[in-house]
Amino acid sequence: MMKFEDYDFEIKRINDIIKKNKPKSLLIQLPDGLKPFATYIADKINVDVFIWAGSCFGACDIPNANFDLLIQFGHTEFKR
Repeated sequence: MMKFEDYDFEIKRINDIIKKNKPKSLLIQLPDGLKPFATYIADKINVDVFIWAGSCFGACDIPNANFDLLIQFGHTEFKR
């Protein structure tokens, strides 16, 4: 069984992005295999976190929700 410590969720990088952008709300989106770690991730992030519980079909599958910042896990980085 995999544990939170077995993954690099880049929590420091996320908190640096939060510090720079100062969002009031953050939505995290994970593929089904990583969803069991959602609350562990949320506990380590320094802002109010919403967890997307719906389906996720990749980086282009952006949820229709109201949030200031979206962090997607488990996908290839998507450059704008």
